[in-house]
Amino acid sequence: MKLLLDENLSRRIVPLITSSYPGSSQVVLLGLERASDTALWSYARQHNFIIVTKDSDFVDLSTLYGPPPKVILLKTGNQSWQITAQILIDRQELLESALIAANAGCVDLY
Repeated sequence: MKLLLDENLSRRIVPLITSSYPGSSQVVLLGLERASDTALWSYARQHNFIIVTKDSDFVDLSTLYGPPPKVILLKTGNQSWQITAQILIDRQELLESALIAANAGCVDLY
């Protein structure tokens, strides 16, 4: 699974998760910080990313357009970027099970 972290998530997360999620990136690292949500949606679709966000707008896009891309909606509250990275690493098996095996379009991560 290759994750695309939304602009509201720290780019410092990427180096911590790349061994678990090879090829992952963050919006600013790709030069997409000014892109609209629909442009990010299209980019993620074209490049086989799963969007990770705290923004429910991507859930709305998932409902409207359907996957791909799939969406991980973080509902973990205000955590440090280190804790957010660790949550993604610790829940990798759960996320893979839901997004790949069960073919869910969106997963809420608490």
